[in-house]
Amino acid sequence: MRCLLITGAGRGFCAGQDLNDRNVDPSGPAPDLGLSVERFYNPLVRRLAALPKPVIAAVNGVAAGAGATLALGCDIVLAARSANFVMAFSKLGWYPTAAVAGSCRGWPGAPGQWGWRCWVRSSAPNRPLSGGMIWQLVEDAELADTSRQLARHLATQPTFGLGLIKKALQVSETNGLDAQLDLERDYQRLAGRSDDYREGVSAFLAKRPPPVQREIDHEPNTANRRRDRRRHDGGPALRKWPPRPDILSCSTISPPRR
Repeated sequence: MRCLLITGAGRGFCAGQDLNDRNVDPSGPAPDLGLSVERFYNPLVRRLAALPKPVIAAVNGVAAGAGATLALGCDIVLAARSANFVMAFSKLGWYPTAAVAGSCRGWPGAPGQWGWRCWVRSSAPNRPLSGGMIWQLVEDAELADTSRQLARHLATQPTFGLGLIKKALQVSETNGLDAQLDLERDYQRLAGRSDDYREGVSAFLAKRPPPVQREIDHEPNTANRRRDRRRHDGGPALRKWPPRPDILSCSTISPPRR
């Protein structure tokens, strides 16, 4: 898997927490909201943050509550014109979940800046909107195709380097200048030792697409193919480059019922 695409099934992205599960009985004990956050939401947020691959949210329709914070926790956010981000936490007496309070502080450097750092085409799409919350706003009918094209593009890039960019951005808000420069030095050293770098530079100097891009462009889209060694231009077999990217599209995400 080289890129993760999350979108909603149906008319909305995610409606958030089912409030019927959190209805308070005036005569009963107060519910432990922190327990459900720790059990259902925090593990998902941590896994998305730790995933060393690009994560795209394609927001179709309403993204409410935890659904909105899930979308905004992704690396790049695409939104349909009908998309609506609803934050009703304060109205309900809740505290925002999914680390949205921390994410808001860095929004000028969140989905927008991640997109700019990873977008290597000569012509970039729309500038980040809403203070960096949204990377690109598209027509409703074009959201599915646009998000898949972006996922396909990112999947052809050297994802090891993209993963390093993701990790560096996560600590850039708290790192001082010296700490960030030291981190970038260390990450540059790791990148220079990777197969991605070796093959990318070789392809650039030879004026040919890198192996992943070539295989995507020329090979049929056949499910469950065996991963085997590929050769390019009569050269040695490429061991660590997958034949083609796997792009995973998730349906609407809702917390499990207790």
